[in-house]
Amino acid sequence: MLQKKTILALTLVLMAVLPLSASRTLVTARLDSAILMMGRMTHMRVSVDQNKDAKGVFPLFYQMKENGIVGVCGDSVELRAPVKSDTSEKGGMLHIEYTIPVQAFDSGYYQLPEIAFVVGRDTAFSNKLALKVVPVVVDANTPIDDYANVADPEDKSIFDAVPDWVLDYWWVILLVVVAVAAFLYAWMKYKKEGSILGKKPEPTPYEVAVSALRELKDKKLWEQGMEKEYFTELTDVLRVYLFGRFGINAMEMTSRQILGALKNNKETRDKRDYIRQILNMADFVKFAKVRPLPDDNIASFENALKFVEETKPLPPADDEQSPETNQNQNDNSKKKNKKKTERKEVSRDV
Repeated sequence: MLQKKTILALTLVLMAVLPLSASRTLVTARLDSAILMMGRMTHMRVSVDQNKDAKGVFPLFYQMKENGIVGVCGDSVELRAPVKSDTSEKGGMLHIEYTIPVQAFDSGYYQLPEIAFVVGRDTAFSNKLALKVVPVVVDANTPIDDYANVADPEDKSIFDAVPDWVLDYWWVILLVVVAVAAFLYAWMKYKKEGSILGKKPEPTPYEVAVSALRELKDKKLWEQGMEKEYFTELTDVLRVYLFGRFGINAMEMTSRQILGALKNNKETRDKRDYIRQILNMADFVKFAKVRPLPDDNIASFENALKFVEETKPLPPADDEQSPETNQNQNDNSKKKNKKKTERKEVSRDV
C-alpha cells in the first residue's frame, strides 16, 4: 500500500515538472575554436530551444543590422554579419541554431559576454565563453598568407593619402615651417639692410648740434677754468654742423676760410656774425692764451645756439590749402569789401 502511494506521488511530481521544463527557453553558446589568431575568423554557435508557439528575438541582431558589426570586450572582439540560422523541431520544441562570425584584431584573453534572447516578458541568457587571441608572428623572411588585402575606406578623402605621423604632429610641422620662414626672412633682411629690426633714422645735423651743445653746457668746462677745452669743443660742434647742414668742410678750414664760405652761402650770409664772434674768441683763447670773461663765454654759447636755431631746415609749406581754409579766406575778403563799401558811402554823405 505504501509503495503504491509513493509511486502515485512521484507520478504527480513528474506531471507538474515536465510542463514547466517543456515551456522553458534554453540558450547555449559555443565556439568552433577557443584559440583564434589575430585577424582570422571563427564562428560562434548559439542554440535556442523554445516552445513551438513562442516568438523570441536577439537584440544583438538589431544592432548588427545597423552597422554589420557589433563590438564586444571593449570593441576588441567583433561579432559580424551575416548570421546564418538553421531550424529544426524536436518533440514539440523548436530548436534554432545561429552561426555568428567572430573576428578579433587585438591579442589577449577575452571573456565573451552572455547573449540575451527575449521571449515576451522573459529574457534568457547564454553561457559565457572564453576566447584567446594570439598575435601573428611576423618575420622578414616569412610571407604572410591567407589574409585579405587592405580594404579601401568607404568615404575617400584627400587625408587618406597623408601619413599618420603628419596628422598626429601637424602642429610641430607648422611650427618648424614658420620658424624656417622667419629665419629666411630675417636673414634676407639682414643681408639687404644690415639689421634685422631695421635701421633707426639717423639724427639730423640740427639734432646732433643741439644735443652736443646741451652736453657741453652740462660739463661746465669754463666754470672750472678750462676755457681752451670749452672753445675747442664749441667750435667742433659748429664745424660738424656746417658740414652736415650746408656741406661746408669746416673741419679742414681756418677761421677766415669758414667765414668766406658762410658769405658765399645765401642761407648763412646774414648769420655769419654769430660765427665770427665765436671763432675770434676761440683764436684768442687758443693762440693768444687770453682768458675770456664769463660774459664772453656765455655770449659765445648763445651765439652758437642762435646760429643753429636760425639755420635749421624749415618744414615744407603746404601748397594746397584745405577747403575750410579757403572758405574762411573768402568770407574774410567779403567782410573787408563790405566794410570798404560802407566807408565810401559814409564819406560821400559827408
